[in-house]
Amino acid sequence: FRQLFRSERVDEKEGLGIRQITFLFTDLKGSTAMYERLGDLNAYALVREHFALVNAAVRQHSGAVVKTIGDAVMAVFSQPSDAISAALHIFEEIDRFNSDHDGPGIILKIGAHCGPSIAVTLNDNLDYFGQTVNVAARVQSLAEAGQICISEALHSAPGVSEILAGHRVVAFDAPLRGVEGDATVYRIMRG
Repeated sequence: FRQLFRSERVDEKEGLGIRQITFLFTDLKGSTAMYERLGDLNAYALVREHFALVNAAVRQHSGAVVKTIGDAVMAVFSQPSDAISAALHIFEEIDRFNSDHDGPGIILKIGAHCGPSIAVTLNDNLDYFGQTVNVAARVQSLAEAGQICISEALHSAPGVSEILAGHRVVAFDAPLRGVEGDATVYRIMRG
């Protein structure tokens, strides 16, 4: 929708129901300490690098960055497999950036989930709402430094298992705030 209908608006009172969409959230680990240690300008320079790397990887895998929330990024993909490819690519780029630069590196956590959502135009920007967005953010909060966590729905989506074939994937059950009962989450072990 975002790319096909750039000039179209989705009424914020009605919204547009989307049957299946994948959300990916990133979070920069230790950013508060990083700002304290490096100072605002130097820390923000790293945050900007992170935004640029994430945005490029998301776009390369047919996604779009919806917004940044502090040092976090919310991105959207029409195909679940594209979100997984983007997440893995983001970490490749972060690893490359960290090895090419002296000083503190960028440490990222990623989470993703797929399902139905509502799209609306707010403040002239396309945004998304609903339980799928909330669950994606909660799944991201379960990731540890340098890890990707994905929901069971995303893990079982078409094409995902093929992309993850070379990676160790560990399932675990965890409570997600605002969701009844425990959810099965998959931690993708890189390297």
